[in-house]
Amino acid sequence: MAIKKKIDANRLNLKDEVVSINRVTKVVKGGKNMSFAALVVIGDPGEGVVGYGSGKAKEVPQAIRKGIESAKKNLHRVNLSQSTIPHQVLGHFGAGQVMLKPAPEGTGVIAGKTVRAVMTAAGVQNVLTKNLGSANPHNVIKATFDALTQLRNKEEVAALRGKATEEL
Repeated sequence: MAIKKKIDANRLNLKDEVVSINRVTKVVKGGKNMSFAALVVIGDPGEGVVGYGSGKAKEVPQAIRKGIESAKKNLHRVNLSQSTIPHQVLGHFGAGQVMLKPAPEGTGVIAGKTVRAVMTAAGVQNVLTKNLGSANPHNVIKATFDALTQLRNKEEVAALRGKATEEL
């Protein structure tokens, strides 16, 4: 198994998108403590790099900022072929499943809100997706990232099989 190289967030042109904001209430002896949890996706569409993170704070802007900082520590490079993904894949996390399917040029990103945020941040322009199971944004994002890490390009498959790329 190859060692994953750390991706330097400072060298990338990262764009962020807030996927969900959740108001969290903790009941304590003196009353209720309110805070906000933000789920954020960041990515550089030109480089095919995407990451996600969550942050909690007493106010929404601080929660978003913490989510962005968390996402910068969790960046993944995505294998793309032109403007779509190389093959169909199914990602799992908890009760959530996400199916990603390559699409021809001009199709666009056909996806729900959560998966769309990840796909556009990664730079995928044409893809068909289906959310199977859980609709919880946390599980959907983690299942989408599981699917994206399963993607292999032709060179990787040829190397695994011990063949030249032209033989495939």
